[in-house]
Amino acid sequence: MCRIHGHFNAVVSARELREVSLRQRHGGPDSQGGVHGERWSVGGNRLAIMDPSGGDQPYQLLGGRIQTVFNGEIYNHDELRARLRSAGYTFADRCDGSVLPALYHRYGDGFTEHLDGMYAVAILDLRAEPRLLVATDPAGMKPVYYRWDAAAGAFYFSSELPALLAFDAVPATVREAGLDAYLATKTPFGEQTMFAGVDVLPPAATAICDLRSGLRVFRAEPAAPSPVDEESVVPELRETLRAEVHRLLAADAPVASITSGGLDSSLVTAFAAEAAERLHTFNIAYTGTWPSDERHYAETVARHTGTTYHQVLVDPATFPDLVEKVVRHLGQPNADPITLSTHALFAAVRDAGFKVALTGDAADEVFGGYGRMRAATAAAAAGRPWYEAYLDELGVLPAAARTSLYTSEFAAHLRGVPPIPEEASGRLRDGPGTPLRRITEFELRYRLPAYHLRRVDHLSMSSSVEVRLPFCQPSIVHIGRGLPDRLRIAGDEVKTTLRAAAAGLLPDEVLNRPKQPFTLPITAMLAPGWPLWDYAHDTLAAARLRADGLLDPGAVRGLFTDQAARPNDTTALTIWALLIHQVWREQVRGALPGAGSKEVQAA
Repeated sequence: MCRIHGHFNAVVSARELREVSLRQRHGGPDSQGGVHGERWSVGGNRLAIMDPSGGDQPYQLLGGRIQTVFNGEIYNHDELRARLRSAGYTFADRCDGSVLPALYHRYGDGFTEHLDGMYAVAILDLRAEPRLLVATDPAGMKPVYYRWDAAAGAFYFSSELPALLAFDAVPATVREAGLDAYLATKTPFGEQTMFAGVDVLPPAATAICDLRSGLRVFRAEPAAPSPVDEESVVPELRETLRAEVHRLLAADAPVASITSGGLDSSLVTAFAAEAAERLHTFNIAYTGTWPSDERHYAETVARHTGTTYHQVLVDPATFPDLVEKVVRHLGQPNADPITLSTHALFAAVRDAGFKVALTGDAADEVFGGYGRMRAATAAAAAGRPWYEAYLDELGVLPAAARTSLYTSEFAAHLRGVPPIPEEASGRLRDGPGTPLRRITEFELRYRLPAYHLRRVDHLSMSSSVEVRLPFCQPSIVHIGRGLPDRLRIAGDEVKTTLRAAAAGLLPDEVLNRPKQPFTLPITAMLAPGWPLWDYAHDTLAAARLRADGLLDPGAVRGLFTDQAARPNDTTALTIWALLIHQVWREQVRGALPGAGSKEVQAA
């Protein structure tokens, strides 16, 4: 696991490259390396997981004419190494990334078809006319942010946004319409970011940049799902998930498991406990008494599976300071309050000596676990509209309510600018298959990588912890995508097939408990007298909002009045989301690494 960066067809100073590397060193503290030519570079910061004494990046072949940097884990590297050795290639170590130059040399641009893992790979090929190739994994677990300057033919990339902004040629230009996109979906979807002219590669993408053709981005479309054998799918899923979890335990560093107390992480923990010699599990909670406290369920799972249980407790009084750190690491707003929990949890995991953690993330997207999916399915079955209601559930608040918060000038600026990219909304609205199948594909293609996986990646790597996600493995996604609707959601029950696969492996009180979100109880915490309330009230003060001209200070003040008198989840989340956005804007204006010395503009 690492952090990578580089550029192509531009003059970049050694000072810039040092700064780019420094700003994502937390994701790769064990070693740093890179190569820098007259108009190109590739570099990486390494978190040593496999073969710590080897794995020096960039990986090289043909005397340095092929240079490779890599972020992620290749789970089938032993198999690939054996195959490549039989073809005459040699390897100096057994690090998973060291197979990549030879794999590219043998198979060309299609080398990713042979990879099983999570990855962002950059390959600089200097054998003839220089070219740069950057590729991402099918689920989008490892992000790549980039700036393409078409006029200059220059390309810049990095694993994190603040690092990308350290290139002098990458402007910190805020995309003003991004506020509406953010409130509509809790973070920008598709390839857009909150910065104008800065994009993120989609899952399963290969970007190729050369002097003759400029930048071309290709995306591999997933194959149509194969229908499952309904009689055997439950045992097939159980054994496939068991095998994937066992395989993902392989590491030359300590591995732990995150257990929220819900079905997904508990099932991963149960399988991991079968194969790990002594598995440690981690759960997070907050000092005091709060709604939706799951620690009892997490402790129950730990006892049932025989793991060593770690309870991480966070004091809500520390949240204002934690907000600043979280927003800085994410580089752009994410409205889920779970971000604070995620950051604190992985800091505790690393403090306890673990560099790798398994989680249950992505099971809801793959197997139909969200209430909004159930509601849309029921509405469609009854012949009622479902599309608009489903979209409203994705966001902080519906479109009409969003508009009521904006200044008249900003509302006018937004006319004709869709908050969700047309390609994404079109697939959801008019694509093939049932509404639930379209929703599943939409969640996997757009929401999961943008809203969920980038958050997990950035906030785990902020503490130098690699997260592995069994439910993102292609074999698991293949089964999930092939399920008919009734094996995803049956009446009021979600994740029907996954729940059946877990039967007998987990305590009944965990298996049969109602689903609840693993998040911060902000409705209770955003109340007069609590530190988070005072912090939000100060940050969203009228004078600070007027400086940007986006939000109506009176409308925002009304949110605080309503929350104090009649606390509710929607108002609390709206205040939270606006707080995060304001903190981010002010960091971009001054303190966010890479933006402090630049003129922040609006686009």
